Amino acid sequence: MNYFSKLLNLLKTEREEDQQSYQKLSETLSVPERRANGLTWYPIAIRDTEMSRGDYLTVEVERTTHQDVVHQLRFGVSAVLFSNHDRKQDFVEGTISFQSGNRLKITLRTDELPEWSRNGKLGIDLLFDDTSYDEMQHALKQADARAEKPTEGRLIQILTGEKKPDFHTGIPSFPIAKLNASQQAAVDKILSANDLAIVHGPPGTGKTTTLVQAIKAMIKQDRKQILVVAPSNTAVDLLSEKLSDEGLNVLRVGNPARVSERLMSLTLDSRVSEHSSMKEIGKLKKQANEFRNMAHKYKRNFGKAERDQRKALFDEARNIMKQVEKTEQYIIDDLLTKAQVITATLVGANHYTVKHLTYHTVVIDEAGQALEPACWIPVLKAQKVVLAGDHCQLSPTVKSNEAARNGLSTTLLEKCVALHPEAVVLLEEQYRMNEMIMGYSSSIFYQDKLKAHGSVAQHVLFPADKPLAFVDTAGCGFEEKSEGTSTTNPDEAAFLYKHLTLLVAELRSRYGDNELPDIAIISPYKQQIQVLKEQLLHAPELQSYGNRISVNTIDSFQGQERDIVYISMTRSNTENNIGFLSDIRRMNVAMTRARKKLVVIGDSATLSQLPFYADFITYAEQRDAYQSAWEFADM
Repeated sequence: MNYFSKLLNLLKTEREEDQQSYQKLSETLSVPERRANGLTWYPIAIRDTEMSRGDYLTVEVERTTHQDVVHQLRFGVSAVLFSNHDRKQDFVEGTISFQSGNRLKITLRTDELPEWSRNGKLGIDLLFDDTSYDEMQHALKQADARAEKPTEGRLIQILTGEKKPDFHTGIPSFPIAKLNASQQAAVDKILSANDLAIVHGPPGTGKTTTLVQAIKAMIKQDRKQILVVAPSNTAVDLLSEKLSDEGLNVLRVGNPARVSERLMSLTLDSRVSEHSSMKEIGKLKKQANEFRNMAHKYKRNFGKAERDQRKALFDEARNIMKQVEKTEQYIIDDLLTKAQVITATLVGANHYTVKHLTYHTVVIDEAGQALEPACWIPVLKAQKVVLAGDHCQLSPTVKSNEAARNGLSTTLLEKCVALHPEAVVLLEEQYRMNEMIMGYSSSIFYQDKLKAHGSVAQHVLFPADKPLAFVDTAGCGFEEKSEGTSTTNPDEAAFLYKHLTLLVAELRSRYGDNELPDIAIISPYKQQIQVLKEQLLHAPELQSYGNRISVNTIDSFQGQERDIVYISMTRSNTENNIGFLSDIRRMNVAMTRARKKLVVIGDSATLSQLPFYADFITYAEQRDAYQSAWEFADM
């Protein structure tokens, strides 16, 4: 099928771009620079070692300094243990099999630690993520091979637009008291679907609640195990907890992003460790390690008898480990059989523990942020797929501009919404925003169908406060500055804090210290975020409010909400160039984070070049929510 050939080519382009940028980083950066970029833990100490599957050695390490540095070392990624005495010679590759806080376990492709590991100066270095690309490529090739087959190809043909989805008629409604009308319609659609159902969940509409109730209803309906996946560990964690709270037996495959006792207790690792057969495994592993340690006591320079003895000891350790593997597999199979819901990331759906499983239904949450090739990994395990998300918010991150331009940033969700409108239910009632904050987004992205629930429709910070403001800096001389590949506007940032200082003074007179509303300050530009963070440190009136103010990019706020949101639009130039502000989906995310007050600060002369912003300014004017920065000239 031409469909999959095109996707394979786009994936190849993306992989090459990703690999090149990774190589540039790894070749040019020193260890401290790599550590600052989240690619390296250094220094580390080895805390424990144990034999694991396939004669490999699992090593537990702890980073001993720089423990607060954010990093990208995650469960399932490829990494190396290295010595900084000679990084080019002294390293051994492996896979991270566990990561929590400042400890991780790496399963190394060796059965013993190399000599150089005893000399200190050790670190863990992230390798390029070949595994995910290999899994995606394999899934696309498999989908292509199956596409023409009458039975197993049917779902593939529906998702690629060659066939239409089927729905049972006459399935009784499954009324759920806590759901509103559109949420109930979504559950009914999912239950009646034979092959595809889509839940389109705009901001604040209770998509997670709806999905959890639908999964619970499907399990009641046919008692079949369901696979629930999402592109990020955070989304998987949220669903795992909510499903477990509903009394379902949930098994979380992989490593949670958040380390809470509640979540850890749902993981496969945790369930395996609590299994009654683990005592026996513990004894066997101890025995294997004893044989291995005895073998290590032999030095390298010895005769045939010693060599034979060393080999016999290693063989004995291996034989015991084969027994361990069999028992572990029995435990895993037992746990998998009993689980009602298995949760994982898209790529994690092919983890070796669950690779062989197939399911009647696969649910893909946050499908608007999932690369299509990654979605095919779980889709191939299903007869029926439920896609949930919002294609009017951020699309997935694609590193290659060429691949994005040619279609890799278009998601399977977006394609299926266009191909199969009969499979889509739009969640129409939102529980986050004042209706004036919601209104513009609803008219542009959701056919004006969104309604604000009564509990939020009119909520404001205090009586007579306006929930929306567009503050126009046109003519104020707040010119943008170019900072490398990014853009800043220090004058606009300074004005934002003046405006916020006035608001905070008003809030302090109306709220107790423990009730103060929380605030997000957002900009699309990373460098502007740096400017905003720096200026916040020099805003004395805001210091005591500091722990309630978050400053970050739009992308980092997707899925979050705050009482008050300020957006620094940053762009202001005589060429009327707005750059990637033209990505209106990103702006949809920014404008829908606020519960009670949204303040957008920008230059109308520059912004109005795009109809989206011109219309937003008109929307604000019509609601008496337009202000000129000149009104604050005497602040």
